Amino acid sequence: MMKKLKNYYLVGPMGAGKTAVGRYLAKILNYKFYDTDEEIELRTGVDVSLIFEKEGEAGFRLREKKIISELTEKNNIVLATGGGAILNKENRKKLVTRGLVIYLNATIDKQVDRTSKGRERPLLIDNNPREVLEKLMKVRSSLYHGVADIVIMTDDRKISSVAKEIFGKIN
Repeated sequence: MMKKLKNYYLVGPMGAGKTAVGRYLAKILNYKFYDTDEEIELRTGVDVSLIFEKEGEAGFRLREKKIISELTEKNNIVLATGGGAILNKENRKKLVTRGLVIYLNATIDKQVDRTSKGRERPLLIDNNPREVLEKLMKVRSSLYHGVADIVIMTDDRKISSVAKEIFGKIN
């Protein structure tokens, strides 16, 4: 049984289910849910794709860093981070020291499948999604593992099942 902390931070690649699982987990815990991408869009009034287009990935990452710094100071929240949030050393430090980090992992096949529908993914536009996702995982996998208190595979699982597994591990 793990010690219960006040905040839970979900990290992992695109398509791992961070937002969907995070929303469900927050409901179970009766916590407030935040998603870094959604917060950025709320505050800027434009979608992440436009920010990438106008400011590049570097501009987006600065905004993301500010949001993570601010949100991790709150209590009793579940936060779904963007797939690349862990690239920044300060983000990793804040996540690790201010809450419990849950790494939601998914195979490349599942990431390709899940990211092909729905939300626009700036890093995948005009690129070979499988190739991009493989390259990203090569860089990010060790960082995800490095910050994680809990690691959960999400392939072929229902959102509720993943959220309930997390709940079981933190209570």
